[in-house]
Amino acid sequence: MNAQRRTVRVLVLTQAVGAVGITIGIATASLLARDLSGSETLSGLAQTAQVLGAAVISFLLAPLMARRGRRAGLMTGYLVGAGGGLTAVLAGVVGSMPLLLVGAVMLGAGTAANSAARYAATDLATDETRARSLSLVVWATTIGAVAGPNLTGPAGSFADAVDIPELTGPFALGAIGMLAAALVVALLLRPDPLLLAQSLAAADEEAGLRPPAVVRGGSSWARAVAAIRERPVLGYAIGGLALTHATMVGVMVMTPLHMEHGGSGLEVIGIVISVHVLGMFAFSPVVGLLADRFGRPPVLGAGGATLLVALLLCASAPTGMSWQVTAGLFLLGLGWSLAMVSASTMVAEHAPLEARTDVQGASDLVMGLTAAAAGALAGVIVGIADYPALALASLLLVVGVLGAAARAAAATAATRRATA
Repeated sequence: MNAQRRTVRVLVLTQAVGAVGITIGIATASLLARDLSGSETLSGLAQTAQVLGAAVISFLLAPLMARRGRRAGLMTGYLVGAGGGLTAVLAGVVGSMPLLLVGAVMLGAGTAANSAARYAATDLATDETRARSLSLVVWATTIGAVAGPNLTGPAGSFADAVDIPELTGPFALGAIGMLAAALVVALLLRPDPLLLAQSLAAADEEAGLRPPAVVRGGSSWARAVAAIRERPVLGYAIGGLALTHATMVGVMVMTPLHMEHGGSGLEVIGIVISVHVLGMFAFSPVVGLLADRFGRPPVLGAGGATLLVALLLCASAPTGMSWQVTAGLFLLGLGWSLAMVSASTMVAEHAPLEARTDVQGASDLVMGLTAAAAGALAGVIVGIADYPALALASLLLVVGVLGAAARAAAATAATRRATA
């Protein structure tokens, strides 16, 4: 379908631009939070606040998209995210930790928009290509996401040139990236894929080609819960997403601090984070092919196994730059990719159209809240013990990912038997 191809192309461009704004501050967020708060225990709060903001704003964007389409939701997310970047710059200038946390929450809106974009790619996709469509949009994040952390050094120079604190430079450039993404969506995402999908479904209902949609009342959350109860595989997919994201965020946000303790500079830290982001996004088209070919639950299980290896490598990593932390962060990203693409595809294909954005928003809310809790706890664990202890504690989350994959496989098989 021409509309589907156009939608994917526009979303690929949007992700490439917006990802710079979202990821450029990853390598410095914990360092800026430490400097403003004066505590290493609180250094993970900025990234945690951003994850929390992404969770809540994802859920708030869901009813907006249900009423006005994907374009309105994505634009809103990127614009609020850009405002968050500027607020973070102001926090660094005035030396305010509370203001930094406000900016970080707003920055989460950009992450929420990027997350919603992956679902937008599936609105018009067929069953046979849904994972590939989703994975292509996830892959596009590679362009900006790998470039983002590597701009940490130049962003510091930019900060010096405009006379703002060095660690706030990435947030200033990030705001520009998210404004550009909002502009791309406003001008090019036409027709709106969700509104078109709803229109096509309504036409099929009138022609008798599709059973009438179930009218669901109540709040967005109530509609999501009702859909999950009717289709248990949605619950397992959301559980796998949440635990995977929590594992990745908890370890990733503490890695810059662990490396700095060993004498690594911002440029070296940025390179390791870029390798991590490369693992997260670069191979997602292959992951999509695997999910379409072999099924979503087996790929989710492979993601859990990859995360297990990643955590063991991180647990053995000495402070500073090492091959263990580099390989561990890469595999942490790759395991996240395997689980994210497969589980997100399950959410997209099993959520009923009439509650699609409700389920997707609830999924991202649960995923983000779990990851925010993991990020906050990560700072406490590293403050009390050390980085290897954090990696070993995170193994408990991976056990949950593997369990979710097994239950999703059983639920999918049961659904196929019932359909047959």
